[in-house]
Amino acid sequence: MPTTMKMPKLSPTMEEGTIVKWHKKEGDPFKVDELLFEVATDKATVEYNSLDEGFLKKILVHENEEAVVNQAIAIFTEEEKESIEGYEPEGLKPNLKPQVETPSTPPQRTQEGKKEEDTPTIPEGKGLRQASFQVEPPLTDYAFEFQTSEDAPIFASPLAKKLAKEKGLDLSALKGSGPGGRIMSRDLDLAQKGAVVAFGSRTLPTQIPGSYEEEALSPLRKAAAQKLQASKTFIPHFYVQLDIDAQPIVCSSEQLKKGGVRVTFNDYVMRAVAIALREHPVINSGFDTVKNRTIRFKTIDIAVVVDLGEGIITPIVRHADYKNLGQISANVKRLVSSAKEKKLQPHEYRGGSFTISNLGMFGIDAFQAVVNPPQVSILAVGGIRDCPVVKGKKVVAGKRMMLSLSSDHRVVDGVDAAKFLKRVQAYLENPSLLLI
Repeated sequence: MPTTMKMPKLSPTMEEGTIVKWHKKEGDPFKVDELLFEVATDKATVEYNSLDEGFLKKILVHENEEAVVNQAIAIFTEEEKESIEGYEPEGLKPNLKPQVETPSTPPQRTQEGKKEEDTPTIPEGKGLRQASFQVEPPLTDYAFEFQTSEDAPIFASPLAKKLAKEKGLDLSALKGSGPGGRIMSRDLDLAQKGAVVAFGSRTLPTQIPGSYEEEALSPLRKAAAQKLQASKTFIPHFYVQLDIDAQPIVCSSEQLKKGGVRVTFNDYVMRAVAIALREHPVINSGFDTVKNRTIRFKTIDIAVVVDLGEGIITPIVRHADYKNLGQISANVKRLVSSAKEKKLQPHEYRGGSFTISNLGMFGIDAFQAVVNPPQVSILAVGGIRDCPVVKGKKVVAGKRMMLSLSSDHRVVDGVDAAKFLKRVQAYLENPSLLLI
């Protein structure tokens, strides 16, 4: 008899997925453990192998289409010539979201204490609701204010020509508001002064102002948007910034490079943060919103923000305080490579006790990051910039780097954040301490 194939739950936080590729077409046979399709989940692209054998009769969700978990995505039969006429697929219908638990029913926890679901939800009728921001429609009654060719004839009223001549205004590129585009005296405010040097010619715009097209969010960006929106809405953020002397780590990096060892400035930052977290465990904490309790992490597991184009993901360097600078560098390189190839395993990006976000490689000097819950702190790292500094009552060339710590004020106080950031500064300005 016909059977419904449903969208599987391929990660603990997955609510929906996008079919990236079908490896079978309608009518094809398949065997147990044979690759059927690939799904883009909220974190990665995952291959799905069949649990049964049979014949793929009808595809209900095609490539690049979305389906929620347990939604019918295909129909298959055990026999090749078996008919599916009149068969009604089982499972959730399109556009239906699976029900989620409200805070009154705490998520189940594993023996390690991790929640099976860590995607924040806002129950109906409670708390804040997202405001509605509607997009303004494109303008319908609009014409470009200027002519598109300097050779176009000047069609202006006698008064407009007289005033333009008196004021030395150029009417050749001006488009009038009068009948048939006639230039009127009221249009002269847009006219430019006549000059020997003229601005270049311009082409006529092909889109009216306000034109737009809609683009669906990827599963990865949807998950990040939901989590970060909840973080910024409900977590009382505060920020502490410190501008440090980056010359020492630049010199240290150059010395290591001469010895054939290549590490990034971000590797130095992660090593400094890992050691500082040992000394300031309050920063290495979390907050459980279900039980309204502070979580004191016993291990230092640092997540690093990686941009995948379609969204961000945060692979984690586990036991970062036990790894030397070279080990951290190798660990990060492998995680970033796996992330960009969408080959990270769930345990490599779920969890963590602290996060580092670095935009220095894009020329950004300073920024504030959004706390990555349930963690309570995140460090934003700016780029190393050349600037004048005062040393020994003299102004000399120097290098500086801005560190910005965002923290959850329910757990972290300003003094805690300041002391932690000063300790990170001490290590980065004395990088020999990071090499032992």
